Amino acid sequence: MADRIRPESRFPLPVRSSRTSLQEFAMADLAFVVTTIAVFALVAFVAKGVTKL
Repeated sequence: MADRIRPESRFPLPVRSSRTSLQEFAMADLAFVVTTIAVFALVAFVAKGVTKL
């Protein structure tokens, strides 16, 4: 029974992968911000083109 449940073996893996997940979250946030800015720029460009019609 003690061989199956080893909580001490579960902790090092998340600690090691925490840098990777933090970097992945940062990249996801950056991609979201860049995409949002691009969408608003596209909407502004289309709106400016429509007003010239």
